[in-house]
Amino acid sequence: MTIIDWIIVAIYAISTIALGSYFGRRQESAKDYFIGSGAMNPILIGVSLFATLLSTITYLAVPGEIAGKGPVYLTNYLAYPLVFLVVGFVILPVYMRQRVTSAYSLLENQLGVSIRLLGASMFLMLRLVWMALLVYLTAKAIAVMIGVDEAAIPLIVIVTGFFAIAYTSLGGLRAVVITDLMQTILLYGGALLVIGTVTWKMGGFSWVPTEWPSNWDEQPLFSFDPSTRVTVLGSLMSVFLWMIATMAGDQVSVQRFMATKNAQTARKALAMQLSVSCVVGATLGVVGLALLGYFQAFPELLPQAGRLDGQADALFPHFIAFELPPVIAGLVVAGLFAAAMSSIDSGVNSITAVVMSEVLVRTTDQEMEASRQVYFSRWLAVAIGTIVVLGSSVMDQVPGNFMAVTQKTVNLFTVPIALLFFFALFVPFANAKGVWIATLASVLTAGTISFSGVIFGVDPVTGLDPVSFQWISPAALVVGVSVGLVSCYLLKPKSIS
Repeated sequence: MTIIDWIIVAIYAISTIALGSYFGRRQESAKDYFIGSGAMNPILIGVSLFATLLSTITYLAVPGEIAGKGPVYLTNYLAYPLVFLVVGFVILPVYMRQRVTSAYSLLENQLGVSIRLLGASMFLMLRLVWMALLVYLTAKAIAVMIGVDEAAIPLIVIVTGFFAIAYTSLGGLRAVVITDLMQTILLYGGALLVIGTVTWKMGGFSWVPTEWPSNWDEQPLFSFDPSTRVTVLGSLMSVFLWMIATMAGDQVSVQRFMATKNAQTARKALAMQLSVSCVVGATLGVVGLALLGYFQAFPELLPQAGRLDGQADALFPHFIAFELPPVIAGLVVAGLFAAAMSSIDSGVNSITAVVMSEVLVRTTDQEMEASRQVYFSRWLAVAIGTIVVLGSSVMDQVPGNFMAVTQKTVNLFTVPIALLFFFALFVPFANAKGVWIATLASVLTAGTISFSGVIFGVDPVTGLDPVSFQWISPAALVVGVSVGLVSCYLLKPKSIS
């Protein structure tokens, strides 16, 4: 990277702090800080939700997955219309009748304090691990792009975390939403610039594959072999369930919807989020195809000698570092930096909202004055961000490529958390004991599949786990619902028929 590239990245980073400071001066209460007073623009909220759920991991993982394994992952966007119908017309009308800061307060009325605290605790674990992982993977990619060795990763983590924590703690959700818009523009523009650069260097669209490359996996429509890494139906099912569970049970999503006026505007935000996801996801898939064609044409430019599929995750950052011209490289690195911060800021803000609602306000003065709530919220954001930075130091222990690592961590608690809301809001005979049993069974199932390779050993020939990560969500859902319905029915109070 040249000096002009560093200037571009610095201007972006400093502007986020300025925005955080600007919005911070306009806050008067915790409601302003966490949900922007509940009347924010649904288009901005939808873009913010997209930026949050995309993350750097996905930004890097999709091109690597497409280049190294095959294009089937992109079929998951076919599930989005059904996601919109289920979330928009089944879940949101129920949720938007409640106006809460913490999504987990919805659980207490039906299932009691223990289930509310269980949901909040699982959310905290999920998002802390998720943010620590994405900070680590982002730092690893940026280290490649700026030409430093892995010893510099902790310093890159600290710098990334500092800027994200600074503007989030200062500006609250309003700053998060506005900067998410900036970050979406940057990361999408970066993807387009990579496609354009590959096309220019190759003198046209000769990078478009005309046959199934030898390095791609077999990716069938469906397979009865659970170790088959990716199938079309498996991808559709896995992503559909993850999206439903995330929208229904993740504070990051629920908090965004609560920042809108009503169910109708929340649906607009959801439609925007899904639309942007399709456009950007498809573009990142094209980036993967472009990188595949480029490095097949110029194998001497690969990051290291060997098979392309074994280093597919490194192609995107390597291309940015060594093949992009000045200015464009700076814009793309800023986009990557932006993708990391968009996930950190949203995660920190949402975790802070949960801790404030479930711990501080619950265990201290319920009538804490507004200015004190904002003060504590800001310092909580700083503390949580610090935990994330420290936790990133152990994230290299999760096995798999970017896509597999993401699924193994993000899916571990996503479905079990959503099951709490399913039982609380849609099962009349649900009770706390039965839901506890269901949650434990669902988490155990998800964890066993996530780390089946570690527990049972990988296939010595293919190197695949005994059960693919695509089965995490479906299996966790089926086991959790089945065990929960039986347990709740058997343990229901005798007065409930």
